[in-house]
Amino acid sequence: MDKKQYTIKDIAQMAGVSTGTVDRVLHQRGEVSESSKKKVEEILKDIDYQPNMYAIGLARKKKYHLGCFIPKYVTNDYWCSVANGVKKALEEVMPFNISLDFIYYDHSDKASYVAEGENLLKKTFDAVLIAPNYNAETFNLVRRLKEQGTLFAFIDVNVEGAGALTYVGQDSFRSGYIAARIFCDTRFDGQEIVLLSTEKNPDSQELQMQRRLEGFNAYIQEQHLNVKMYDVILKRDGDENDQILDTFFEQHPSVSGGVVFNSRVYRVGEYLKKRNHPLRSLIGYDLLPQNVKLLKDGVINYLIGQRPAMQGYSSIKMLVDKLVFKRDVPPFCYMPVDILIKENIDYYVESYNL
Repeated sequence: MDKKQYTIKDIAQMAGVSTGTVDRVLHQRGEVSESSKKKVEEILKDIDYQPNMYAIGLARKKKYHLGCFIPKYVTNDYWCSVANGVKKALEEVMPFNISLDFIYYDHSDKASYVAEGENLLKKTFDAVLIAPNYNAETFNLVRRLKEQGTLFAFIDVNVEGAGALTYVGQDSFRSGYIAARIFCDTRFDGQEIVLLSTEKNPDSQELQMQRRLEGFNAYIQEQHLNVKMYDVILKRDGDENDQILDTFFEQHPSVSGGVVFNSRVYRVGEYLKKRNHPLRSLIGYDLLPQNVKLLKDGVINYLIGQRPAMQGYSSIKMLVDKLVFKRDVPPFCYMPVDILIKENIDYYVESYNL
């Protein structure tokens, strides 16, 4: 039996209020006395009223301005994919009077992060999507956003304790745990492996890599595997890395596997290819074109994907859900952990939809 469709007039008559009062309650606009609001809400509950959120969103006259604070990018890189996801979501929500401005910072320059953060604060945003990169500076930025009454969400990296509406990205600990599982399944018990990361500092990106490393170690310890592991810290700019790796492999010729806990696994892959020094297994993160090429060449054996376009898309949809439709959103929206090999990489298509 079809459920009865109630009009605003029906609800007003049942609650003993005007149709204008019902309209204001449904659309959460204008002033309504507590007693009238309670009457309407009780009727809505009794009839199990399900509002047409699309129509309500269109009916609202308010305009919403979003900001997207992410690193500068080039075509086909990780942040280009994030931006494409943001733009895809924006196309879908524009009918609800949504506009968006991108603000870009230099990923490796703290001064740029601070300066562009100041530019962000000068604009009037209802909500901001932030790709955090420096902890202290991020806490300062979000403190001032809170003072302005601006919602914010984090993407790619979560800064715990900062009070974001939600975090959209991968569970870094879990992805590191899965990387270790891959090694276990390729019978690396009793082998020597190298764990590669960039120079350590307390900022967000390095904390993400640290969590991946913690997840990796957790699996090894839980399984009581006899794996000898070495840590190698690579330079950010890459100029000295060939010498660092030359020295390491001269001193540890028995190493047969490696994990790079960020998207720059191609630097290690290119080194191995140049030196004709194949590893039995090399794992890295993200589907950068350089990484994918080395995967197809067999230099990199596994890539762990984070679905950056899906991250961008989902982040905007969740901010709009909260702003326009007043829906609650989860504090975490974890992305699937995709494991890519050369045999399936050509068939991988990232979906925008959850």
